[in-house]
Amino acid sequence: MGTRPTLLLCFCLFLCLASRSCSQSQEQQLAGGGYRVAAVKVDRGGRRLRAEVAAAGAGVSTGDVDRLDVYASWPAAGLLALHTPVSSSLRVRSLMATPRSAPASSLLLLILLAVGALAVSRGDDCCGYDVVSVAGSGSALSARLELAGDAPVLAELGPDVQRLSLTASLETDTRLRVRITDADHPRWEVPQDIIPRPAPEDVYLDAPRQDSSSPPRTRVLSTAGSDLVFTIHASPFRFTVSRRSTGDVLFDTSPSLVFKDRYLELTSALPADRASLYGLGEQTKRAFRLRHNDTFTLWTADIAASNVDLNLYGSHPFYMDVRPPGTAHGVLLLNSNGMDVLYGGSHVTYKVIGGVLDFYFFAGPSPLAVVDQYTQLVGRPAPMPYWSFGFHQCRYGYLNVDDLKGVVAGYAKAKIPLEVMWTDIDYMNKFQDFTLNPANFSFAELRPFVDRLHQNGQKYVLILDPGISIDPNYGTFVRGMQQDIFLKRNGTNFLGNVWPGDVYFPDFMNPHAAEFWAQEISIFRRTIPVDGLWIDMNEISNFYNPEPMNALDDPPYRINNSGNHRPINNKTTPASAMHYGGVSEYDAHNLFGLLESRATNHALLRDTGRRPFVLSRSTFVGSGRYTAHWTGDNNASWADLRYSINTILSFGLFGVPMIGADICGFGGDTTEELCGRWIQLGAFYPFARDHSAIGTVRREPYLWASVAASARKSLGLRYRLLPYMYTLMHEAHTTGAPIARPLFFSYPEDVATYGVDRQFLLGRGVLVSPVLEQGATTVDAYFPAGRWFCLYDHSLAVDTRSGERVKLPALPDSPYVHVAGGSILPLQQSAMTTAQARRTPFHLLVALAEDGTAAGNLFLDDGELPEMGGARSEFSLVKFSCATQSDGMIRLRSQVVHNSYAPSRTLVISKVVLMGLQSPEPPRNIAVYVNGAEVQANRAVSTSYRSRGGLGAAHVGGLSLVVGEEFELKLAMSY
Repeated sequence: MGTRPTLLLCFCLFLCLASRSCSQSQEQQLAGGGYRVAAVKVDRGGRRLRAEVAAAGAGVSTGDVDRLDVYASWPAAGLLALHTPVSSSLRVRSLMATPRSAPASSLLLLILLAVGALAVSRGDDCCGYDVVSVAGSGSALSARLELAGDAPVLAELGPDVQRLSLTASLETDTRLRVRITDADHPRWEVPQDIIPRPAPEDVYLDAPRQDSSSPPRTRVLSTAGSDLVFTIHASPFRFTVSRRSTGDVLFDTSPSLVFKDRYLELTSALPADRASLYGLGEQTKRAFRLRHNDTFTLWTADIAASNVDLNLYGSHPFYMDVRPPGTAHGVLLLNSNGMDVLYGGSHVTYKVIGGVLDFYFFAGPSPLAVVDQYTQLVGRPAPMPYWSFGFHQCRYGYLNVDDLKGVVAGYAKAKIPLEVMWTDIDYMNKFQDFTLNPANFSFAELRPFVDRLHQNGQKYVLILDPGISIDPNYGTFVRGMQQDIFLKRNGTNFLGNVWPGDVYFPDFMNPHAAEFWAQEISIFRRTIPVDGLWIDMNEISNFYNPEPMNALDDPPYRINNSGNHRPINNKTTPASAMHYGGVSEYDAHNLFGLLESRATNHALLRDTGRRPFVLSRSTFVGSGRYTAHWTGDNNASWADLRYSINTILSFGLFGVPMIGADICGFGGDTTEELCGRWIQLGAFYPFARDHSAIGTVRREPYLWASVAASARKSLGLRYRLLPYMYTLMHEAHTTGAPIARPLFFSYPEDVATYGVDRQFLLGRGVLVSPVLEQGATTVDAYFPAGRWFCLYDHSLAVDTRSGERVKLPALPDSPYVHVAGGSILPLQQSAMTTAQARRTPFHLLVALAEDGTAAGNLFLDDGELPEMGGARSEFSLVKFSCATQSDGMIRLRSQVVHNSYAPSRTLVISKVVLMGLQSPEPPRNIAVYVNGAEVQANRAVSTSYRSRGGLGAAHVGGLSLVVGEEFELKLAMSY
């Protein structure tokens, strides 16, 4: 207790230093800008400091902010955390810019010297909570916590909750749940019907502390089958999560837990030198691996994706932590309220404006195991129809149906694959959902166009916005009013404003709203039989800023919304709006995109009986169960081209594997070079769509000869890879594995892969290395250990034992695409549509590892059955394996795991290519054996041998190996 006056004295002293000891020249500098310490607050125990720093003099320069809150706290042993509620770039500029160097250095000195006082006071019972009772039973543990001390912490944010309840449970051997909530009053949580999950296993106890020795200082929860160990520390309360096998501490909270009605704060220490974090979205980031001293704000907003480091369309409070020598774990805070997550390298701090602290820890230990465990909880990714892996074309600003016809004809003339034609809000009458513009997109013209697309094996997708126009002559509005399904505020329908003007928004928490939505979709599909739906503006976007009505609209802690702490009501529905069941928008705001995706998915399934395709801009935890996603309104810039990879890889972690970016850029005018490079990269996005904004130059790839050439080559390879990519979709649906993956998913032991974000893998072994810089003549590519073969000419490109960075000459019309040794890829021939490609024979591309082995899978179904690989669906799953025997004979085998898909009994593998054969010299003879019988070369089967990169590649054509029947193919080569 005696250290608190010392701490206060230190602060008063250095407050004077910071604010008063400037020289005359420094005062003159300050008059032209800079900051001064306006106030300092210290908590009761001296562990937490808050300095309010305000702009001084003539104000701040462009790019600076006018107020900083600097927090110093001691969240764990040996850890000082410095927080500000602004982005790291603003913080660094504000504190370190030359005109502000004098007051900034004084402020930093203040903080550094305060550390000494903090260190002395670590033993005080100042803030946070104490454990008053603990009980355990099997795989669960419960505790009661009471507020430590009498003085409130951060009193300006509201009173502290006096008593908390903690439950920790090992729900599976690889998943630990830690939930902290008010012990006396129920609080908002994500409803069970939105994300189904086990109820918290609360071991009831009512045993108040009787003496200083009770409860024990620590209590451990663990089971023999789990690698996760939970430890609760009693006074002051904190908890740790560690690995049994290694002792590595995965999560280590500070004793300074803050729990108020509308402000929750918790900090965990991290090993800054070992932890590599990924996730926490949605934001456009300059790097895939999270950078230290960054703030992630989670509040869904209609902010263009071209803005870096701002909260965007989705909310995903999940991260993956990868540490040498390759172990990974995941952390989810299941909370739908707005929040800031501050990542300081040595710590991560959650600042949440409501709900409960409901943490889930996923043991891994591999990255693939983490996403498997994560999606087991939040929901497996929805299966996507086969056709959705084709190429898509859209533009906001197509003039009429003739314009659409011209685009389809342009693709056909240029011989570029086109699978799906899209239309933005241009098709609507007065921008009203479920209507047609009678002048430019009339039924008489649009319906025959869509029918012709279907006759050609192509598809059609339209956009829907959630705002329903207030128009008594508009049937959708009338039916919505009759069913009373709109969002409320102050007892009446909330009035918003978007493209049609004044609108009401469906309340998808109301079960009748989902039924209304399904009916409207069904009615509209009788007019235009769309194949999928694109739901946009569902953050919710609102074109005006609702005035505050009550305290929910202006919470005491302002999250860093839009990077400038703008009110949470701005450009969206107000926090005081009310959903069905008395749920406030304050609590449910981040859920709207998920709920609309669920309603749209179910509506399409019910109306078509086929696998739905939904594309949603706004997403939340578990959205992958219902929808695909695109990165939103990017710009036609080289930076946006690069950043697209980071977002795509992040959504793979979030359980949304069907993800892509607007190819060639949405906003701004693109260029021939940029569009060419973007189609080369975008051809390998899981979801590949060209899309652009009204008023910008057209950018269909056939408009430039060079871009058309890139499209033909890159999309040609994509269409050949469709069987492989669709097999990856099945893997994603059953295990959560991303389709596009960071390199460390396959090579977690290679720490050099942790920072690679200019390349990515498709599945385990197809490496895409695009050109991402204007005028680039080379590509700097990293190749993990092993053999890497060029997918275009089957040559050995790289053979490395420990990983190697290679500078490759930039190809003019495609990215580099390599296949890892040890992989078997099922391929088909390229075509103008996926339906045509699916009718061509299969090829197997076998890339032998150094030990002469390889493996791969093939999944087949009709591409549109609602269930993918389930008990009620018809499908075939075939596993391929290849090995080199001691006598040099190559043996390729298939194992039919399941075979209820009838066409697999007639589809054949006509060609096998084996890469990585040890002899670079052509053999005198290649003998081919199928199921033990030699196949004569003078019959249909042909063989050839090529020397590529020091190794050989054998081509065996003219085969007729039935996909749905097991076979063994042997090659014996004589020299």
